[in-house]
Amino acid sequence: MFTFACLRLSRAPLALAAIVLLAAVSRGADPAAQGFDPVRLQRLDTVIDTEIQGGRLAGAVMIVKRNGQDVVLKAYGAQDIENAVPMKTDTIFRIASMSKAVTSIAVMMLYEEGRFLLNDPVGKFIPEFARSVVAVPPPPGSPADVKYVTVPARRSITIRHLLTHTAGLTYGDFAAVEDYKKARLHGWYLIDHDETIGEAMKRLAQLPLANQPGEAYDYGYSTDLLGYLVEVVSGQPLDRFVAERISGPLGMKDTSYYLDPAKAARLAVVYGVEDGRLVRGEDSKRSDFIDGPRKLFSGGAGLLSTASDYGRLLQMLLNGGELDGVRLLSPRTVELMHRNHTGELYNRDTGAFGLGFWVNENPGRLGELVGEGAFGWGSAYFPQYFVDPKEKMIGLMMTQLRPTGGSTLNQRFKTTIYQALK
Repeated sequence: MFTFACLRLSRAPLALAAIVLLAAVSRGADPAAQGFDPVRLQRLDTVIDTEIQGGRLAGAVMIVKRNGQDVVLKAYGAQDIENAVPMKTDTIFRIASMSKAVTSIAVMMLYEEGRFLLNDPVGKFIPEFARSVVAVPPPPGSPADVKYVTVPARRSITIRHLLTHTAGLTYGDFAAVEDYKKARLHGWYLIDHDETIGEAMKRLAQLPLANQPGEAYDYGYSTDLLGYLVEVVSGQPLDRFVAERISGPLGMKDTSYYLDPAKAARLAVVYGVEDGRLVRGEDSKRSDFIDGPRKLFSGGAGLLSTASDYGRLLQMLLNGGELDGVRLLSPRTVELMHRNHTGELYNRDTGAFGLGFWVNENPGRLGELVGEGAFGWGSAYFPQYFVDPKEKMIGLMMTQLRPTGGSTLNQRFKTTIYQALK
């Protein structure tokens, strides 16, 4: 739970207005040359600035890429309101679940090397998961304090189950919640743990699944388990694998699991909306990324990055696995990653899920402007991205907002991009 301290309201609005003027500097390719109506594209500025001026957002960095060009690379508002630090395009953000794309890419790189098949049981590599059990309602007449009983899993958890979040693994919020809390495996935030990801995942193996593998979409620790799988199969700690095989080759110089103290001043403050007001998070977990144990590399939610760094990762995916002469994945593999692998399990009303991303295979079902075949994901801190192969376009909004106060900006910004296409 986050606790908050109020902003110095008498001075914050004026200070924030000044910061907005300082931060709103844009550079990039000519929008018209990349197929945008420049006047209509300014609606992106309007929708973000309206949130900042209304006291519902401290700041953000926005990237729009088309045909490999930065049409928009722009910082808005403040990185730190109280200290009058404007948002910058190289501000560092906690990206939480946007770490999942990096881990999924790492898994697919190992898959391409022939290390495993996607339908292999994960227990083949991590024996603790060879015999999972599933929590089910207790039989009639059970004592009131019996919240669930267990039955054997009908099938093994596969690597593809983990990539599609259909393994039955959650973040602990189901009938077995008290047992997950006792095991210190409740919620996505693992960065402060004084243990390795392997130790945490072996403890997870002793807990019941929420559903039978392959029978439901359950968002949770699946990608953290994939991160441990990368360690087991590659023989390297996850942070080293990512640095040597992904972030290093792609030139993502500010992407890491923990923060170099020399870069601490660039880490954005977490703000939230409480009772309709923008407030600073006292428990923004800043110290965990700098002074914490620095042991557990969370494949599901542990990375820090910048908008430009993450934009390079997304451009690599849009290019079919290659960027600036560096190839991480084959085009066929990238295409497989944004196919519908879950049928109706993900959300029969709004979309499908691939190997690490939501996938928009039916714009009419989604009911939004996001393009057919586009894929993406977001973060607990409110960032969101999409990659649209047909339009050769990327949209990425980076910010740090938690709780959000019900804001839908992380979805509405997409509309302002698509409506500007000529």
